[in-house]
Amino acid sequence: MRTWLVTGASGGLGAAIAAEALARGERVVLGARSVERCRDVAAAAGGAALCLRLDMADAGSIATATARIAEWAPRVDILVNNAGRGLHGAVEEVSDAEARALFEVNLFGLLTLTRALLPAMREARSGHVINIGSVAGMSGDAGTGLYSATKFALAGLSEAMRAELAPLGIGVTLVEPGPFRTEFNGASASRAARRIDDYAATAHRRIESLRAASGRQPGDPRKAARLICDLAGQTRAPLHLVLGAVAVARARAKLAQLAEEIDRWEDAGRATARDDAG
Repeated sequence: MRTWLVTGASGGLGAAIAAEALARGERVVLGARSVERCRDVAAAAGGAALCLRLDMADAGSIATATARIAEWAPRVDILVNNAGRGLHGAVEEVSDAEARALFEVNLFGLLTLTRALLPAMREARSGHVINIGSVAGMSGDAGTGLYSATKFALAGLSEAMRAELAPLGIGVTLVEPGPFRTEFNGASASRAARRIDDYAATAHRRIESLRAASGRQPGDPRKAARLICDLAGQTRAPLHLVLGAVAVARARAKLAQLAEEIDRWEDAGRATARDDAG
């Protein structure tokens, strides 16, 4: 029996992962900013589940939660960094305060929590950190630029962590989903307060499309949870796990675009070397 910590476990993909892990006989800590929505799951699981308040924007909340987890289990074996939020708005529309609040939850809180749990994983020479990113972290688009920035940052962080932790027996996987049927782009999505009419045909149109599609996304969180639980702890688990046909198509289009631009500008790029370079 391994111990999992799933953040953002009160709904969506986080709740599905927690439920799937519990169904497989694992011990699960369900972390959520609002614990009311996960208490029933924890109660039904009895001693196999622990429901904790975990606000990723509050360092004190993270410290309190990790101390409580240390009393409940020797260490966390599988950390699923799922908590996060979205933000709709053109880059120019997003205020400094809105951008910083988004990074605080999607990146800095994740960093604080992960650093708190890694020492026990290093001591055991085992563990798996599963970061829930997004296909938006490899391909940006109008209307979600700041959200993409947080997920691009998470992608770079995950790749570096993989290089650092693999020799210590700790796996790292970055999950990059496309649209899944959760509340992410619906009622739970934030919108930048400022509106600039010049972005009506680009950012605003795409935001309207994202919100209109809420509740009709093709991805099934339960199927994603089963796959994530299948690969958790595997020595050959992937670094990048792209989920859903939409995400796969978008990722392949980005790779093709990148390859085309590298090819077209390769000679010019190489010509910037110093004349005395070897």
